[in-house]
Amino acid sequence: MRSAAVVGTGLIGTSIALALRGRGVTTYLIDTDPEAARTAAELGAGIAERPRQPVELAVIAVPPQYVAAALREHQLADLAEDFTDAASVKELPQREAARTGCDLTRFVGGHPMGGREQSGPLAARDDLFHGRPWVLTPSPESRAQTLARAEELAGLCGARPVVMCQAEHDRAVALTSHAPHVVSSLLAGRLLHGEPSQLGLAGQGLADVTRLAGGSAELWTDILGSNAPAVADVLAEFTRDLHQVVDALRGLGSAREPEQRRAHADRLSTALVRGIQGRARIPARGTSTTAAPGLGPALATAPRGV
Repeated sequence: MRSAAVVGTGLIGTSIALALRGRGVTTYLIDTDPEAARTAAELGAGIAERPRQPVELAVIAVPPQYVAAALREHQLADLAEDFTDAASVKELPQREAARTGCDLTRFVGGHPMGGREQSGPLAARDDLFHGRPWVLTPSPESRAQTLARAEELAGLCGARPVVMCQAEHDRAVALTSHAPHVVSSLLAGRLLHGEPSQLGLAGQGLADVTRLAGGSAELWTDILGSNAPAVADVLAEFTRDLHQVVDALRGLGSAREPEQRRAHADRLSTALVRGIQGRARIPARGTSTTAAPGLGPALATAPRGV
């Protein structure tokens, strides 16, 4: 790839642009906030202006609710031959793109699975996606060239392209990203009720668990709202588990008989063991993604362009 454009110079867009520039790709930076684009350019992410002729690939790096509108605008303006995006929700932007008349043959949805709790171009890193999955969700209309260029983009950024369907992606990120953000935020919100003497005892464990809560509330409201049904399903199941733990703790606090205490302790221990087992299933950074039985369409890694 010799030329690209990045629309949206926040954390993700600027990180993509930095990676592309590091691989010698001429990269143009476009943002509704000219100052953000200039800041990204000063960091070495590219040229803060529109190209004079279409680039090979444009990356729409804006929040989910704006993807379809930005895609249509820049397709009509002939910004690029092919387009992808970087939003963390895939079904809703795809439906909106179809509804608004975007050229879906030249578009492949994308989601680089990397990020930080900070936002904005100054938080960007050229290695943000190294060794991480980069999900691509081509539609039946997507042409082969567009998918190939999206795969090449992922490889240039040091990521591993992973092809999956839009609905499967949204269910996956609801479990692995979106619901954890809500849980982290709710726990952090409880700290508003803590006394200074209590908060003075906080250690690294609390900082680790609440780290995600530092993300932009505006951005995360958009992300969660765009994937609301899938996130609600995960949180509903989490709520049932939480109620069981609360019941066990209440029982431990009130039980008088040893057998009753053992029963409640067993329920609590079971929840903790399940946590250990679940955490052990998180793949180590840089390992390949493999499909689990019954998950549906391919989770095929395609290391093209690495």
